[in-house]
Amino acid sequence: MKTQRLRLIALFVVIVHFGVSLIHGFAHQGAGVALDVFDSAYVVIIITLAPLVAAALLFTRLNRLGAWLLTLSMFGALAFGLFKHFILPGIDNVTQVHGAWHSLFLQSAVGIAVVELAGWIAGVWLVRLVKD
Repeated sequence: MKTQRLRLIALFVVIVHFGVSLIHGFAHQGAGVALDVFDSAYVVIIITLAPLVAAALLFTRLNRLGAWLLTLSMFGALAFGLFKHFILPGIDNVTQVHGAWHSLFLQSAVGIAVVELAGWIAGVWLVRLVKD
């Protein structure tokens, strides 16, 4: 796959990730699932800002740095979400959210995981293809 096309795919994945993350954040608020300070900082820095910065860097002379940042941030986001939403017990686990917000919370958590997996794969490919 050509590098430029893969960059555009990665950009699309990052935009979709941002949108699904906003929906999931809305579900968090509606369900009353608050995050502690560490989790909030992680969400803002690693899950939200890092992929956006990575996508921008993919179209500059720092594209290799962007590829690495995309790979690492998407992997970090995926691991965080899988543990918080599906493995660890607690209020952020999809099995603990009940009522009207359960469906949106669950669907957006699954959606984020799928998009983060796609972003991680795109990042790995870009790391392999992009040269300094």
